[in-house]
Amino acid sequence: MIDQAIQKKVDKWLNSAIDEQSKEEIKSLNETELADSFYKDLEFGTGGLRGVMGIGSNRMNKYTVGMATQGLANYLKKSFPNEEVKVAIAHDSRNNSRFFAETTAAVFSANGIHVYLFEDLRPTPELSYAIRKLGCKSGVVLTASHNPKEYNGYKAYWDDGGQVVPPHDKNIIKEVQAIAGVEQVKFDQNDSKIEIIGRPLDEQYIQEILNLTLSPEVIKRQHTLKIVFSPIHGTGITLVPEVLKRKGFESVTVVEEQAIPDGNFPTVVYPNPEEKEAMSLALAKAEETHADLVMATDPDSDRVGIAARNEHGEYEILNGNQAASLLIYYLLTKWKENGKLNGKQMIIKTIVTTDLLEKIASSFGVDCPSTLTGFKFIAAKIKELEGEMEFIGGGEESYGYMISDFVRDKDAIASCAMLAEMCAWAKDQGMSAFQLLAKIYTEYGFYLEDLISLTKKGMQGAEEIQQMMAGFRSNPPQSMAGSKVMEVLDYQSSKSKNLITGAEADIDLPKSNVLQFVLEDGSKISARPSGTEPKIKFYISVNTALESVAQYDEIKGALLNKIQQIKTELGL
Repeated sequence: MIDQAIQKKVDKWLNSAIDEQSKEEIKSLNETELADSFYKDLEFGTGGLRGVMGIGSNRMNKYTVGMATQGLANYLKKSFPNEEVKVAIAHDSRNNSRFFAETTAAVFSANGIHVYLFEDLRPTPELSYAIRKLGCKSGVVLTASHNPKEYNGYKAYWDDGGQVVPPHDKNIIKEVQAIAGVEQVKFDQNDSKIEIIGRPLDEQYIQEILNLTLSPEVIKRQHTLKIVFSPIHGTGITLVPEVLKRKGFESVTVVEEQAIPDGNFPTVVYPNPEEKEAMSLALAKAEETHADLVMATDPDSDRVGIAARNEHGEYEILNGNQAASLLIYYLLTKWKENGKLNGKQMIIKTIVTTDLLEKIASSFGVDCPSTLTGFKFIAAKIKELEGEMEFIGGGEESYGYMISDFVRDKDAIASCAMLAEMCAWAKDQGMSAFQLLAKIYTEYGFYLEDLISLTKKGMQGAEEIQQMMAGFRSNPPQSMAGSKVMEVLDYQSSKSKNLITGAEADIDLPKSNVLQFVLEDGSKISARPSGTEPKIKFYISVNTALESVAQYDEIKGALLNKIQQIKTELGL
């Protein structure tokens, strides 16, 4: 028997002004499908709207996109009552992304809002750039990032080029919830309010990226650095090869099987560069071409995964923490060499990103504030400190990095350019990317991280995740892998507690459903339900000294054993 609240919502949709085909689709769903499609409304989480495509209030479709856009339009007009409101819209290669982008444009235009709509698919970071460049109050990109092909999403941005943060996210959803039905959505497009944009903006964005170059002479010497790149059927193909070529890299091989944008992602299970399977074609091409560096971007090109040869001559994928450490070390080294550090610079990371970044920054006299997970919080921190601190770069463990602040979101296009430059700089000194990483470990400590994602689908899965977090709060572990839990940080209550002394302290960050356990040996374990996917994620970070590069394999083995022990004790 279907829940009454769910049935009420189903009936509301069936009696609304949605098209007949959509009504028939609702009628064809069984009870389980109805429950999952209607048990809640899609909400603005850490990445805006994101869900499986289909009919229903908990699905991505014309009507949920329309209602979200109408709510956003209402909020924009209230927020900027005496100003011209302009928005920018972009989309990736996913199925229905262009349709959703055009739907979004139609609703904005029908509300009298001027729309800049990209002519075709474009990377998410270029949307962020466009917002500030074109003087927009907001922006939307239609993408589900690295999720499976069944998903699509709607990421909303504010006038600073960053994704919406509190209080705007909650206020927008209130406006959406205030809409009684699809009848209140203005779908009638006003063509005079829609302006198509494209290549001229691409050129300005590319030039900003090229201006970031720190080692032009190194690139000239290492112009034959062998690079393999895959866009994994996404938007990376539009700009990455051109940017690398114009930066001076002459030996770039594109994985042809994955070069054509395709929302079915035919060569991969998940279009996610964090997955080795998604990188397999690129790694095979690297073997064939003897590449120095392998890079792959996700469908909307805000994340990039990289691989390079390790000490055993095998291609190994670096995790997001390792890539971020290489990037930040290179950036700070060059900034210091160029005399640009004066104590007023910062890098920014998230609370679940490796603490190695903080140690590197500290050694250069650079600040390293931490934010909640999600680049929207990094963008908000940049905005908060604008005029006081200069942002050099930042990153998070999930393969997202940002260099400079002309984009206010993770940027795989600029990151590909800078990662290639970093690799060329290392090679110029006779090192591979892995050898440079080992050098960093000998100087700052060997930090090793692992991420475990447990997928819990549907309404039942959401309840299981809630119960899991409640259990950790009511009965936190006392020790892990033979090391005492010294401190528990609960970002939902904004309190940290020292388990040895009992002392409590406030956490000066917005509330978020995250728990962290800090061990006596410096290990850190974080538990965080995803804001965009039906998952709970566990982040495990361990570290120890690395006396010499020769000990790399031995120390890595010991750290991997510790991670496995922690996973076993947590039942993961």
